[in-house]
Amino acid sequence: MLYSSREGQTQKILRFIAKKLNQTNCDIRDLHQCDSVDVLAYDKVLIGASIRYGHLHQKLYEFIERHSTELKQVKTAFICVNLTARKEEQKKDTPEGSVYVQTFLKKSVWHPNLIGVFAGALYYPRYRFFDKIMIRFIMKLTGGETDISKEVEYTNWDKVTLFSDKFAKM
Repeated sequence: MLYSSREGQTQKILRFIAKKLNQTNCDIRDLHQCDSVDVLAYDKVLIGASIRYGHLHQKLYEFIERHSTELKQVKTAFICVNLTARKEEQKKDTPEGSVYVQTFLKKSVWHPNLIGVFAGALYYPRYRFFDKIMIRFIMKLTGGETDISKEVEYTNWDKVTLFSDKFAKM
């Protein structure tokens, strides 16, 4: 399992999935800290990445470019973590309804076997001043939490559990 996370929610989701899988031999690595992984040494690969200001981190795309041949040879899954996915009633928490996933699939040479979209978390007190103001502005526009003294977790853990079951059966 590899992750690209800004404040740690994507990593938290991957650790939850690993626990659900009851896998003692599951490696979890930060994509920002590892340039190379022997992808073919694993039965399955799960990559999780978060959205910030409408974009996935460039390190994700660099990793995929470097390992595209290997990723096509193993069972793979991808999860996209973003605040828009909190709008489940609008299907923003589905691969088809997530503009971020659709953009990713157009830009990426890798197309995973399984895709999950999960709502992330707001950690206002942890953000730098600029990020705090910008994210608050975006949340105001989209009807989200604007109280900068709060931390709010939007992740639907039942949905993550269902994804874990699908990933286990791959």
